[in-house]
Amino acid sequence: MNFIEKFRKKIKLSTHAGTRYKCPFCGYHSKDLEIVGHDLPVLRQKQVIGGGKRAAGCYKCHSRDRERLLYAFLIEELRLPSNKNISILHIAPEPKLSQVLLKQDFKEYVCGDLFTKGYDYPQHVKNMNVLDLPFKENHFDIFLCNHVLEHIPEDIKAMKEIFRVLKPSGHAILQVPISKNSDVTVEDFSIEDQKIREELFGQFDHCRIYGQDYVARLESVGFKVHRINISDKYPSFGINPEEDLFFCEKP
Repeated sequence: MNFIEKFRKKIKLSTHAGTRYKCPFCGYHSKDLEIVGHDLPVLRQKQVIGGGKRAAGCYKCHSRDRERLLYAFLIEELRLPSNKNISILHIAPEPKLSQVLLKQDFKEYVCGDLFTKGYDYPQHVKNMNVLDLPFKENHFDIFLCNHVLEHIPEDIKAMKEIFRVLKPSGHAILQVPISKNSDVTVEDFSIEDQKIREELFGQFDHCRIYGQDYVARLESVGFKVHRINISDKYPSFGINPEEDLFFCEKP
């Protein structure tokens, strides 16, 4: 970052400084949130929670609402740092959240992602496919998968694999963009054109928009689903008040 860019950032942070929000990652206090996302007709029509153009970003570190939601739940609600004797698998780990969790000295904290050509991955992230995880059954206490399943045609297979590697009484947090006004998930795996995918599903690499039947999908593989909303407890974090947590338990 050159001098001009640093100066512009300093001015921006000064302009948006305030007391309404505090980013849990960088500590920046602001009066409003940065506009992020894309304003696409399908996202507005289906009232997709977790997608679309919205005020959700931190002006300083650029964390987004869905990453701060997981922080609030894992660190503030579950108080994971107080329990070091747990194993966690984090798929497609968010950079800021994973850095927080890496510092906690858990028994095991594994980060994985399906490596794609043209992208760089941190050294702590391993190449793995959620459809075929390289772990024995009943291995992990916690499984984190935030806005990943909407990219995977075989999402039920992925859910089964997540269920398999969790210990009995283990938990998975499985967030997805979800339509507020659609009962049924809309999907079409035959569409390969990225422009059409964007028009139908809100992003070029998505293959569906989940409806309210998402819970039934999770239950179909054996999960007991706890649908939780904690936004009113952490107003300063700038969490989307409409985004529920899908906290899934392996009985």
